[in-house]
Amino acid sequence: MKELYPVLEALPELRQKLGEHRIVILQAPPGAGKSTVLPLELMNEAWLAGKKTIMLEPRRLAARSVAMRMAALRQQEVGNAIGYRVRFENRVSENTRIEVVTEGILTRMIQGDNSLEGVGLLIFDEFHERSLQADLALALSLQVQQVLRDDLRILIMSATLDSAKLSALLNAPVVTSLGRQFPVTHQYLPAEQHVPLAVTVTKAIRKAWFEQKGDILAFLPGAGEIQRAAELLENEGLPASIHPLFGDLSFGKQQEAIMPHPQGIRKIVLATSIAETSLTIEGIGVVVDCGYSRVPRFDPRSGLTRLETVRVTKDAADQRAGRAGRLGPGVCYRLWSEGVQMNLVANRTPEILDADLAPLVLELSQWGVKDVQSLTWVTAPPPGAVNQAKELLHQLEALENDQITARGKKMLRFPTHPRIAHMLLEALPDQDNGVKDPAIAAVAADIAALLEERDPLPKEAGADLSLRVEVLRRWRSGEKVAAERNVLERIEKLASAWRKLLKVNTAGTPVADTETGRLVMAAYPERVARQMEKHSERYKLMNGRVAKLPPHDPLTREPWLAVAQLDAGSGEGKIFQAAPLDEQELMTHAAEKQTVSWDDERGMVVAVQEKRIGILLLSARPLNVISEAQRIEVLCAMLRTQGLKVLGWEEKLASWQARVMSLRQWRTNDGWPDVSEQHLLETLETWLAPFLTNIGKRTELQKLEAETILSTIFPWELGSRLDALAPERLPVPSGSLIRLNYFDDGRPPVMEVRLQELFGMLETPAVNEGRNKIILHLLSPGYKPVQVTQDLRSFWSNTYAEVRKELRTRYPKHSWPEDPWTAQAVRGAKRRTG
Repeated sequence: MKELYPVLEALPELRQKLGEHRIVILQAPPGAGKSTVLPLELMNEAWLAGKKTIMLEPRRLAARSVAMRMAALRQQEVGNAIGYRVRFENRVSENTRIEVVTEGILTRMIQGDNSLEGVGLLIFDEFHERSLQADLALALSLQVQQVLRDDLRILIMSATLDSAKLSALLNAPVVTSLGRQFPVTHQYLPAEQHVPLAVTVTKAIRKAWFEQKGDILAFLPGAGEIQRAAELLENEGLPASIHPLFGDLSFGKQQEAIMPHPQGIRKIVLATSIAETSLTIEGIGVVVDCGYSRVPRFDPRSGLTRLETVRVTKDAADQRAGRAGRLGPGVCYRLWSEGVQMNLVANRTPEILDADLAPLVLELSQWGVKDVQSLTWVTAPPPGAVNQAKELLHQLEALENDQITARGKKMLRFPTHPRIAHMLLEALPDQDNGVKDPAIAAVAADIAALLEERDPLPKEAGADLSLRVEVLRRWRSGEKVAAERNVLERIEKLASAWRKLLKVNTAGTPVADTETGRLVMAAYPERVARQMEKHSERYKLMNGRVAKLPPHDPLTREPWLAVAQLDAGSGEGKIFQAAPLDEQELMTHAAEKQTVSWDDERGMVVAVQEKRIGILLLSARPLNVISEAQRIEVLCAMLRTQGLKVLGWEEKLASWQARVMSLRQWRTNDGWPDVSEQHLLETLETWLAPFLTNIGKRTELQKLEAETILSTIFPWELGSRLDALAPERLPVPSGSLIRLNYFDDGRPPVMEVRLQELFGMLETPAVNEGRNKIILHLLSPGYKPVQVTQDLRSFWSNTYAEVRKELRTRYPKHSWPEDPWTAQAVRGAKRRTG
């Protein structure tokens, strides 16, 4: 036994640690036997006391296979001592001691029984894959252990994991099994640019076929590339048995790929990353690795999850290569260069950092967690993604004020995303949603299955989801349809499971396109879209984004759509699946509110009664009565946008502001207020609003009296001193009142005046009770600058003679006395005498 399963060498230490500690980490390479042998060996431990072991496997295929392998080792049928639970399927009984479950199932079990009575050991297998559900289940399990079950053991198993970091976080010892991995030789075959991946992989498989012995396992990103590679290999005519292996295959087909060929024919297995771990594929001696995998990535800016093809990480590449060295020395053909290998990212990113967190947040709300960060996380959920998930769950009526609702609890009964769960509930006739026909639930079952599975129709079929419902129903009734049969079989299997759960029968009656749209809107309430122009391919979503249908799509005849699938896109998105919406139906979901706003073109406050879905307007009717408070609010908002210039006070206001702001600088203890543009706009409700009670138009605004309103901004005692301390104008010897230009920052005021008007003035004028001299800009008779001075006496004494000499011939009609101290000041040219 030990020879076959190297992990057994670590069993004594593991038994000891589990006896002494509540959490233990086991690190063992692929093929060591940790998934199939250890749970059996631990069944009779004293601390288990006859309780069950629950083992979490990240994939359905692995869960079934591991359970079947353990049952075979005990020479029993699955469902006796060893059983499994996966979505819509379980093989367990009251005698089951070890249950292998997939992601989500363990969370459901914890929610159903908070203390996990009857369970003594939880095993998290392949934890290095860091799936969202595994992280969630571990966080909940740790809290169960801490609060309710201090006797519960947790065993975390991984092939490649930063055990030291995890050990420090959980205060858990690490047990290491070295395994018995045979050496694997790596050959690097950099892929040619612009050559399809399936073609490159096929060439490498052909090369490996002739150079090596043993079965070949080739890794490709997804089912599409696998099917293309299978077609190319069939055309090659190699004497091989070719087997696809991916998650959507039937269990029978998956088993054919895993088990040895019954006639001993050499096999080529074309697999996704599903074959990296857990599964033991018999006979593999050669691996061909394309170097890519397809992973779900959530874009928080768009609220969408999309599959993205990414370069494998180093740990994943090592695991893939290791599949060739389980039975003996093997070979791995890597379709990239050694330079690329050196720069691969070390570990895969935990899904919790990229995923749609709506399912996680709903589960935690049911658990009673208000602060997501209060749990023990290996990697904490990003706060931004948590907030976005909460926003969606509020839209889906699953949360209210961040508390789970009765509807949210019902949604958790469905093993699916909250979006689909909300749609299914919306279709049931007993949910107080206006649905009377039980056949609608059968429609929802079909739509749920279509949304969760791959599209059965080719791209050229267009985006109409209603067409896919129709094709599925025609195929179900035995008609021939132009769709992928194997995909339709998977969809029907899933739809059947949903019908069973919903307790409804199949329905053959025609489905209205808008009924499909109504159900899609229940799942994707934020993806209601309105056509931007008649027969246009461009639609605006209720969040403001624009998305396009494929060119010439028949759905362009529809003014409203509920969009089920679209890409995130950097600019305009692409609509892949959608269904028409009935505008009258939309009216029942629209939010109605009175909108009061400023119509700049008409120069007035206007009000309309609107019905909207998000930012999309369904209808609007004008309102004649606008409350005083609403008008004032809109006017203040408009002024903040356009500025106080709208009042028509520019010159008066600017001069008044500068005078007050100067005094604020000069006389800091007097209490002169801040009357800058920014502060006045911030305080409109205080000083201007009382004068807006009967105002609704721009012309009425511009009739408001500046002096009256501005005088209310500060106390009367300050206002009465303004003209004395900072006069708008000052008299000069000619008898003129000359304007002063003040500045907000308290610089000296400036007077621009022709020097002939100052004859006889000996000292520079001053303001602020004589404390602040003004700056004189002395002008020629032609109003050209002559001199700038703050010392008039010095000008007359030292500079005037030169100015007189230069200008008297240019302006002979004007007065240029030799003695400016005693000369009479004049406003214009000299008067004629006689």
